[in-house]
Amino acid sequence: MALLDDVAKRDGWRCWVCDEPVDADMSVNDPRGPSVDSRTADRKAKVTERLAHRACNTRKGAVKVVIAWPDRLHVVEPAPLIAVAERLERKGGRELVARCPSRKDAQEAADWLVDRFSRLMPGLPVTASVDAGGGQFLVTLATGRR
Repeated sequence: MALLDDVAKRDGWRCWVCDEPVDADMSVNDPRGPSVDSRTADRKAKVTERLAHRACNTRKGAVKVVIAWPDRLHVVEPAPLIAVAERLERKGGRELVARCPSRKDAQEAADWLVDRFSRLMPGLPVTASVDAGGGQFLVTLATGRR
């Protein structure tokens, strides 16, 4: 149980898959209960264990994990965030992740991305920028590494 507590505290008792709170008092056998997801398939990952709901962890084993973009964000062609996270962790640099119809929409997406990546990839400093281009606004994520 010490590993679970350590991982959960580090992850702020939030599921890395769905980004919803995990109840510390819920049974580990309950679908919404806490579990440790070991990312042993990715040996290069800086964080090898993550907190997940039991159901999210089980479902993740059957299908590829998709981090959903919130419906409230107005984005066109949003990038698959797990793939973006893996590339940024591995190579650093910059990556275009979405196009938005207005600067306000793009800034909301950028703010959400920085917040979400702080939990999705703890320890990987990510910043977001918004740039005008072609009558739309582009949202780019970047790390300090290149």
